[in-house]
Amino acid sequence: MSTKTSNKASLFELDGVPSLGQAAPLSLQHVVAMIVGCVTPAIIIAGVVGLPSADSVILIQSALIVAGLSTLLQLFPIGKKGGIRLGSSLPVIMGVSFAYLPSMQAIAGDFGLPAIFGAQLVGGVVAVFVGIFIKKIRRYFPPLIAGTVVFTVGLSLYPTAINYMAGGTSSPNYGSWQNWLVAIFTLVIVTTLNHFGKGILKLASILIGIIAGYLFSLCFGMVNLSAVGEAGLFQVPSILHFGIEFEPSSCVAIGILFAINSIQAIGDFSATTAGGMDREPTADELQGGILGYGVTNILGCFLGGLPTATFSQNVGIVVTTKVVNRVVFGGAAGIILLAGLLPKFSALLTTIPQCVLGGATVSVFASIAMTGMKLVMTENMNYRNTSIVGLAAALGMGVSQASASLANFPAWVTTIFGKSPVVIATIVAILLNITLPKEEKKN
Repeated sequence: MSTKTSNKASLFELDGVPSLGQAAPLSLQHVVAMIVGCVTPAIIIAGVVGLPSADSVILIQSALIVAGLSTLLQLFPIGKKGGIRLGSSLPVIMGVSFAYLPSMQAIAGDFGLPAIFGAQLVGGVVAVFVGIFIKKIRRYFPPLIAGTVVFTVGLSLYPTAINYMAGGTSSPNYGSWQNWLVAIFTLVIVTTLNHFGKGILKLASILIGIIAGYLFSLCFGMVNLSAVGEAGLFQVPSILHFGIEFEPSSCVAIGILFAINSIQAIGDFSATTAGGMDREPTADELQGGILGYGVTNILGCFLGGLPTATFSQNVGIVVTTKVVNRVVFGGAAGIILLAGLLPKFSALLTTIPQCVLGGATVSVFASIAMTGMKLVMTENMNYRNTSIVGLAAALGMGVSQASASLANFPAWVTTIFGKSPVVIATIVAILLNITLPKEEKKN
């Protein structure tokens, strides 16, 4: 067998060592697929809190650094094989997740950024707890429940996308025709590439759409590059730069989301092994993956990185290409980590107009909702299951959109149940799934 053939084969082996020429493009492909999704929540939260430019840059830096470190731990676990390990040893990419965004927006608006990091620490502990007992509690989170939660997350993010398309609620020209024109232009580019593009054009559709929208927005004087000039060349984020606070209702809300996302990660791990390795993940891989997810989120709250999770778009690349080599993913993690250490790169991301982000992310949020619906549809949609999904989504979305209905309750009730539909939808779905009788199968 020739060396060339051997190297090529190693791309499809977990522990093979491909050449740099083979691995580098594939690593970059994963970075392109995830980087926009990773930094956008940080940009949105910075806007909600009203962070100054320098702190916004640090928040984005931290998101990238923690994503890189989290990915490396998943690829190269700490601990002995067969025992308790931190990390799955599977080819996955970690990044800041949109799943937490609705709750983080509510917490940031009411209590500030430190409360998010305090809640994240508690959530990381919850994830560790879930990882330890995953074999016993997994049955309470079938695809019907996970799908309902993901579907509700997607629905709850639509107003964020629309407000961003209009220029952002804090913008003096909110709703102007210029904002809508740039947003729709960006959306058209993304949608066209998604449906007609091939290869890297399709995989990088969101990134290309943002670049095109960014260039178009220059025509309307929407871009201010002063932050890039002020940013340094290299910087390591300091510990607890934003501080940390433990606000009880925020901790409960985020803690519930961490429990759900711990279970949701099983779906990504399973899709990775089934699509790329033709097998199911082992119990040790699942446990190590969830434990690593919890521990890196605990670390992340001290470094200023917002909550992370497995990135489904990168799982899709694995399923499509069958490339599972850990060197390829390690290279991607290294690029992400390096990007986080370069303040000028992070500062450039803060100059993206909100209307461009809105036009690019509305399709992402739609995709999240439809991913949840696909999960739900893997179950038999009988009257029992449609009742669970329908009631959970209705109560979650309904209460959050009419949060004033909770005005006579203590403030913590509104924070936990009234600001984000995900918490109510999760609790209702789980309780109904446990209590409603299952329909007997007909012979």
